[in-house]
Amino acid sequence: MKVTIHQPQFLPWLGYLEKIARADLFVVLDQVQFKKQEWQNRNRIRTAHEWQWLTVPVHQRFGQRINEVHVNRQVDWRRRHLRALALHYAKAPYRDLALAGLRRLYETDWERLVDLNLAVIRWLLETFQIMTPVRLASELSLRDQPTDRLIDICRAVGAATYLAGPGAEQYLDRPRFETSGFRLELQRFQHPVYIQCYDPFIPGMSALDLLMMEGPSGFRRLVIEESANGRIVCA
Repeated sequence: MKVTIHQPQFLPWLGYLEKIARADLFVVLDQVQFKKQEWQNRNRIRTAHEWQWLTVPVHQRFGQRINEVHVNRQVDWRRRHLRALALHYAKAPYRDLALAGLRRLYETDWERLVDLNLAVIRWLLETFQIMTPVRLASELSLRDQPTDRLIDICRAVGAATYLAGPGAEQYLDRPRFETSGFRLELQRFQHPVYIQCYDPFIPGMSALDLLMMEGPSGFRRLVIEESANGRIVCA
């Protein structure tokens, strides 16, 4: 069994979803430290002026875990997000379909950031027909050191292989991990090119961009089927 593990991101990009799609289980690292100015409460959408952030305002203090971070409910961020998406994707073929799903999520006045992110991730997985099950790391008994944590997760879920992103060498003690009996695979993601609302093509947007332009079938057709070879290799 192959497991992939990552912090819960807000409106994640295609590489995040591809890694989940190629695993048998996705474990959400919801109990690690929240990082400001990263991807846990914001992501990018395409605009005529390249791109802009969609940010969820939060109440957060240094050292706080992701599952302890609360959304700033005094800011009308949901209306701002929907208005920006409706404006910048006005000519997108699947705009109405994507916005309908997002509006249903935005009807909830989210209190915790992790609950919002999990709902968004599950909605994208369902929309793109990615059937990989999801578990929370906070439900498991884990050590805090990064390599120990990964070993504990693999043992707890019965995984033989850990599918990691390309930055794994920065946080993982590979010899100790592999001598624990687990196999390491590294993701090699090649971003698909498709027609965006504006030229030139800019990679790395939220997966909403692909959904707006190519619809629910776009992920499997452009990310999985047309580029099935060379994305993930044994490290």
